[in-house]
Amino acid sequence: MRRIKRLTWIVGLLPVLWLAVQFFDGGLGVNPIQALTRSLGDWALRFLLITLAVTPLRMLTSLGWITGLRRTFGLITFTYACLHMLSYAGLDQLFDWDVLVKDLLKRRYITIGMISFVLLVPLAVTSIDGVIKKMGAARWRALHRVVYAIAPLVVLHFLMMIKAGYDRPVLYGLVAVALLVMRLVRATMRQGQDGTSSI
Repeated sequence: MRRIKRLTWIVGLLPVLWLAVQFFDGGLGVNPIQALTRSLGDWALRFLLITLAVTPLRMLTSLGWITGLRRTFGLITFTYACLHMLSYAGLDQLFDWDVLVKDLLKRRYITIGMISFVLLVPLAVTSIDGVIKKMGAARWRALHRVVYAIAPLVVLHFLMMIKAGYDRPVLYGLVAVALLVMRLVRATMRQGQDGTSSI
């Protein structure tokens, strides 16, 4: 499993390398910083959906080993979210905190994006084995259910950010809804079987 996780990290970070090559090679168009920032955000959302898809995929295929990759996908999601934030704050705004605060207060999609990022932080911090042991499995699972709120917030952030071409955020939103509904159905079925709820 360790080798599979390492391979997952390598494959998961390949888009960063490709974006870096395009950025320095002039392949990101007339506004490379904006293109880089948005692409990093796109990958963060994609990996968030992949993370949410692990449990439904296990349910449909009985591939129990894939559950071990859920935290890896979650940490890759957080990595892209961090890079997305750094690209916006550092490359786009040059860490001008006055401008950043004004954007945060005035632009609702940035406010929602920041809320989503802040909610991701404790999930990433508590994805370490030692922390999980200290928290206990039940508390850890309860905390990580926050991801079910993060997914629609990120989709909303994407939808509000763009001014045209809503097909991608709508598609991502439909995928997120489908994955969340599958988890809800699973939790309802388990609750009916043993009187407990575990999404």
